[in-house]
Amino acid sequence: MSAYKQTVPNFSLKDQLFNERKIIQLASEIKVVYPEFLIDSFVAKVLVSLPEQELMERIEGIVEQLAEHLPRDYRKALTIILKALPEPLDLSKTDDDFGDFIYAPYSHFVATYGCTEEHLEISLHALQEITQRFSAEAAVRHFLLAFPEETLKDVYRWTQNKNYHVRRLASEGTRPNLPWAKKVVIGSEESLKVLELLYTDSTRYVTRSVANHLNDLSKKDTHLVVTTLKRWRAEQKQSATELAFITKHALRTAVKRGDAEALRLLGYDRPQISIKNLQLSSSHIAVGEALKFSFTITLEGTKNQVLLIDYVIHFRKANGSLSPKVFKITTRTLKPGESVVVEKSQVLRPMTTRVLYSGEHKLEIQINGQSFGQALFQLV
Repeated sequence: MSAYKQTVPNFSLKDQLFNERKIIQLASEIKVVYPEFLIDSFVAKVLVSLPEQELMERIEGIVEQLAEHLPRDYRKALTIILKALPEPLDLSKTDDDFGDFIYAPYSHFVATYGCTEEHLEISLHALQEITQRFSAEAAVRHFLLAFPEETLKDVYRWTQNKNYHVRRLASEGTRPNLPWAKKVVIGSEESLKVLELLYTDSTRYVTRSVANHLNDLSKKDTHLVVTTLKRWRAEQKQSATELAFITKHALRTAVKRGDAEALRLLGYDRPQISIKNLQLSSSHIAVGEALKFSFTITLEGTKNQVLLIDYVIHFRKANGSLSPKVFKITTRTLKPGESVVVEKSQVLRPMTTRVLYSGEHKLEIQINGQSFGQALFQLV
């Protein structure tokens, strides 16, 4: 069995976010408020290791040099960092304003050196300030693990803050499964107490975080999430449009799993259909070529039905087992007796997150979370 890896150079996110220009920017801002700052030394020591470092390693490297070039006394160092912060992000926006990644090391500095009982109050206040320039969602998790009760008190206060970046921190920082961050376990009940205070928010930046948080919770208890969303719908405290967005985004993983309760809440009943003529363009597909397929759906029920039409490719793994990946096709409403031909094409190429292995793969048609036919093909 052969493996095929991505060989085409990819866009470098780490080089865009952390580069010489950005490092000099950060150092120059510190120099303004702390004239003793050895800017040339700081920049040189950060840059010397930069080429070999991955994104998170670059953050850690900057934190290390901040500790070396700022006063040893944490309170003094933190005062300088807070004074060096730029103006808060524009509150006239309501979404997609993540700020500048170069300020991420500040919150990590707080988590590394200020997560102590002595410095707890000033450190949590610092995260509230820093998150208004770039999210401190990863850093706050250190405090939730070390000082859960005390930190949650601040989390609840953050839900009422006038700055929507701070409100989002309350949701994003307490998510069970935050990418690139420590896992926290505060319990589903505690999580929902936080989200209850945020789901009515007027900004998409916050409500998307609420939905992502619910999606994390759904991986362990979909029923709890569906029940919560039903109750929120009945309460009518959020606009129907925004709650529909939250619901769809929160249940996306459950939908991919074909969870019947989640699908019903989204309006996708068990489909009364038949699938015919599932055809592949070829039973042997070379890496880099397109897998083309088609099939016919006929609605056999007596009333119109909304169909969420997906397909699943079961990719072969190194050990020969298959790993499913769900892909979207479309959403269609069919009338009784109506038929529709669905055609799709997908190029099978390696990705940074997936290695392709030669051998038998499987295509499966999934409609409203239910399986409706499959076909095998060889990747060669």
